[in-house]
Amino acid sequence: MKKTVTIFILILIAVSFSGAMYYLYKKNAEDPVVYKTEKPSKKTIIKKTVATGSILPLEEVLIKPNISGIIEEIYVEGGDLLKANDLIAKIKIIPNLSSLNKAKNAIQTAKISLDNEKQNFDRQNSLFDKGVISRQELERAEVTYKQAMQTYTAANQNYDIVKTGSTKGLGKSANTLIRSTVSGMVLEMPVEVGNQVIESNNFNEGTTIATLADVNKMIFEGKVDESEVGKIKEGLPLEITVGAIENSSFDAVLDYIAPKGKLDNGAIQFEIKATLKKQDSIFIRAGLSANASIILAKVDSVLSVKEALVQFDPKTKKPFVEIKTGEKEFERKDIILGVSDGLNVEVKEGLTYDDEIKIWNQIKSPK
Repeated sequence: MKKTVTIFILILIAVSFSGAMYYLYKKNAEDPVVYKTEKPSKKTIIKKTVATGSILPLEEVLIKPNISGIIEEIYVEGGDLLKANDLIAKIKIIPNLSSLNKAKNAIQTAKISLDNEKQNFDRQNSLFDKGVISRQELERAEVTYKQAMQTYTAANQNYDIVKTGSTKGLGKSANTLIRSTVSGMVLEMPVEVGNQVIESNNFNEGTTIATLADVNKMIFEGKVDESEVGKIKEGLPLEITVGAIENSSFDAVLDYIAPKGKLDNGAIQFEIKATLKKQDSIFIRAGLSANASIILAKVDSVLSVKEALVQFDPKTKKPFVEIKTGEKEFERKDIILGVSDGLNVEVKEGLTYDDEIKIWNQIKSPK
C-alpha cells in the first residue's frame, strides 16, 4: 500500500514538472511586444463649441392697417424690394351702419345751419346797402356764414371717410392705401384679396398685411447648453454653416448671451445672438436652419500631438509621454499642454519635432 502511494506521488510530481516546463517554453516562444511610435506635427488647433439655431433679420417690421375692412388689391409679393412709402395694398371699407347714420345726420344738421346763416347774411347785406347797419355787423354775419359753410363741408368729408375710407383732398394720406413704412424686402404677405383685416389700435394689435426686413442685416439666433455657456463671452468670433447652402461658411460676432436660461426638452438652454458679416455674393434667406461654431481659442502652426498619445500620472495628474531612446527602450518625459480640440493638443514645452512618441494604447489586431 505504501509503495503504491509513493509511486502515485512521484508520477504527480513528474506531471507537474513537465507542465511547468511546457508553460515556460511557450512563454519564451511568444513574440515580444513591439510598440509603434509617432512624431509630433505642426497644426492649427481651434477649440470651439457648437450652437444650433437659425438665420433671422436683425429687425422685422410688421405693416398693419389703421382702418378695418377687406383687402381689395395687393400690389406686391414676397421677395419684392420696397422703399419707404411704396404702395402695398388697398382696403375696401365696410361701413358701420351706426357711424354712417350719424355722419348723414350731421350733414343734414350742418345744411340747416348753413341755410339759416345764408339767409341772415343776405338780410344783413341788404340792410348794409340801405345804410341801416354798419360794416362791422355785416362782416360779423359774413364770418358766421363762412363757418357754417366749413362745417357743412367737413360733415360731407366725414361722411365720405366713414363710407369709403377716403375723401377729396387726402391723396396719399387715405387710410385705405397701405404703404411701406421702411425700406426693405417683403418677407411675407399673410393676407390675400378678399381677407378681412382689423385696424391697429390701443385694444387690438391689428392684422399683419406684410412683413418687411433689411436682408443685408442678418443675425444668427440660437441656443447653447448650460454646460457650455460659462465658456463663451460676448465678442467671440463665430463660424456659421447653413445646411441649405453647401460648401459655404459665414463669419459672425457674438453680440448677446441671455442672462437667464429656459428649460427646453429637459435641459437649460441660453439664447445667443450674433451679427453676420455682410456677403454680397450669397443671398441668405430668413429662417434657414444653421449651426454656429463658437471659437473659444485658436493657435496657428504650433507643435501638437494626438491626445491619445498623452498619459497622466496617477498621483500628480500631470501629463507625460514616453519617448523612444533605443531599440524597444522608452523614457518618460513630462510635458506642458496648451489648446486642445478634442483630437489634437498643443504642446508648449517638453517635446521637439524629432521625438518619437510611444503609442501606448494601440489596438491589437484580433487573432
